[in-house]
Amino acid sequence: MERPIKIFVEGIADIRFIENYVYFLYGIKLTKNDIIGTKGWNNLINQKESGQAYIIQMNHNSDDGGTNLVIFDADEDTETRRGEILKWKEDHSLDFELFLFPNDKNTGALEDLLEEIINPKNISIFGCWNDYEVCLGGSKIEGRTEPLTTPAKKTKIYGYLEALLGKARSEKDQIKEANRNYLNVDHWNLRSEALNPLKDFLDKYFI
Repeated sequence: MERPIKIFVEGIADIRFIENYVYFLYGIKLTKNDIIGTKGWNNLINQKESGQAYIIQMNHNSDDGGTNLVIFDADEDTETRRGEILKWKEDHSLDFELFLFPNDKNTGALEDLLEEIINPKNISIFGCWNDYEVCLGGSKIEGRTEPLTTPAKKTKIYGYLEALLGKARSEKDQIKEANRNYLNVDHWNLRSEALNPLKDFLDKYFI
């Protein structure tokens, strides 16, 4: 990288995915100084010590001629989340470029993108999972008036990897967000068209 790039993301899963994907695309190994986990967008924009720390990091990088990238989840409303983050940018006179998972257009999160980039040969795992969700939705428990809770998307990705990996502790450790190997072609397809919006965004700064 000719100019220093700092990437601000939400959590451990995002750090690991971006690390692997940048290495896949450009052969660049990001360090802990290159990619910063904020533990959620609220921590990024709050007025407390953590939020101020990210402002300082961005300003220092900009002063050094570097580029700041913010890659967060769109969550339930893409344009609302974009507006909130860009207002924070304007309020503090910051310089950064923004991308929202899954594709900078639709609502959702990293896990929605991950579901799109599994190796197609493993699609039957999600078929089983979807049947499980349907079963939960139709199940009744005596004395319970509320419907059963559908597991979170993070749990779905966890279950996908758990189905593919063995029972040894070393294999189970690979399921954890910090240890996942997105370069494993048996599990993931980093050439998927679903990644094109993110690739186009990153190309502008890494090529």
